[in-house]
Amino acid sequence: MAFDTIFLNARFDGGSRHHIAVKDGRIAAITPVDERPAANETIDLDSALVVPGFVEGHIHLDTSFYGDAWRPHKPCPNGFNVHERVAFQAENMAVSASMDVRARNQLDLCIAHGTSQMRSHVMVDGSVGLKSLETILRVREEYKGLIDIQLVAFPQSGILASPGTPQLLDEAIGLGADLVGGLDPASFDRDIEKHLEIVFGVASKHGVDVDIHLHDMGTLGAFEIEQIAARTRALGMEGRVAISDAYGLGDIPTDYLKKIAEVLARSGVAIMTNAPGARPFPPILALRAAGVTVFSGNDNIRDSWWPYGDGDMLRRATTLGYRSGFNIDAELRTAFDVVTASGAKALRLEGYGLRVGAKADFVTLNAEHVPEAVVAVPQGRAVYKGARLVASNGKIVGKRN
Repeated sequence: MAFDTIFLNARFDGGSRHHIAVKDGRIAAITPVDERPAANETIDLDSALVVPGFVEGHIHLDTSFYGDAWRPHKPCPNGFNVHERVAFQAENMAVSASMDVRARNQLDLCIAHGTSQMRSHVMVDGSVGLKSLETILRVREEYKGLIDIQLVAFPQSGILASPGTPQLLDEAIGLGADLVGGLDPASFDRDIEKHLEIVFGVASKHGVDVDIHLHDMGTLGAFEIEQIAARTRALGMEGRVAISDAYGLGDIPTDYLKKIAEVLARSGVAIMTNAPGARPFPPILALRAAGVTVFSGNDNIRDSWWPYGDGDMLRRATTLGYRSGFNIDAELRTAFDVVTASGAKALRLEGYGLRVGAKADFVTLNAEHVPEAVVAVPQGRAVYKGARLVASNGKIVGKRN
């Protein structure tokens, strides 16, 4: 039996070289270089380092201004404030390019850098209704074959503070959102129990996962994490809940952090961090040592929250490593794992990785091994989705639907 495609001379992390044979978009065989199975198409990777496609675990396709006119950042008068940032965002979006155009710009950017899997939060609340979700659902359909996208119904304006939002979250799942989200139950909605009751109620009703934004600091944030973990266990949702940002894990005492890490591990609640500048962030090694899944995402890209972001998850691994003080090879590989395999685990992806039976989603890099790739962030990548070349040298080459 001939394979559809064979990729010759793929170099894996560690230095070994193999041929990768693909059938029906999945890896069907990984053979030594002295064995060459028959295939309808042959592509020589010329000993490039091959890694799995990157997992963008947290992004906002509806609110980025990448590719649009430059929007100068407007600081909060008294330091970071979620309510004020939401208001600035509404002002900017009112005069921005259409959402579908901005979403496509951001998707092209991420895919060109090697992202094959994505989770995007999309505003669903009383301020926008379901309009943003409807737009991003259409764009997702256009990009089938280039990237797989999970969508989170995200109550950016709160749930209790934004009339009609509980019903909208329920409707959003029926419309096509994959997960239900939340936002700072204590500081934004000022009612942890009611906020979580609604989020987990919608999730339980529809059998979907949960991903909650949590910016609250210190012991307040830690307490909310404990409440989220308790509901997760009570509902038997271990492994199906994530907390994004979780800044409070970065500014609590070591003994309290250890306790919270054990709680998270028991409940199977994953933590997303993008290691944002000038803010505390969850300590990756301590959480992983306790058995917590830690994943990452670019989060905001050139939007109303900050002007930074280039859509490159490999550079995000660099940022994670730099801010965490990672220097030795094992630590650099940990940073890489956070944007690949751990992201796949948190998103509960099927068929991920460089193994027989997995989807043929991979990226070629000009680096000797993963540690070098994390510190060098090499460009000139080739990006394959289902064994089809979709991006090369920073440009999309595959066609949208």
